[in-house]
Amino acid sequence: MKHDKEYLVTLNVPPSLEEAVVDSLLLLEEELGFSSFTVNAHHHENKGLSLAEQVTGRQKRLRFQMYVDENDLEALVEQLKREFSGSGIQYWVLPVIDNGVI
Repeated sequence: MKHDKEYLVTLNVPPSLEEAVVDSLLLLEEELGFSSFTVNAHHHENKGLSLAEQVTGRQKRLRFQMYVDENDLEALVEQLKREFSGSGIQYWVLPVIDNGVI
């Protein structure tokens, strides 16, 4: 196990912000990189949903995930809040118990 505390940061991003978020993360996380993939978000609020999204009950989102060292976590979250304030990006941060390559 590693001794430095690491966190897994997850972002659910509207597709229209994909390029802006990729550009931002490439600058912020150039050392470690990140993963991205398409997800269906299910939420009880219909705000901003198209009619098709309201009918199907899901909304396309892009999910970005990255490992962040404890020392860099606050700066990453603050930078994202500054750049994307009011954009509807959901995020969460979880402690990493263990990771590696097998």
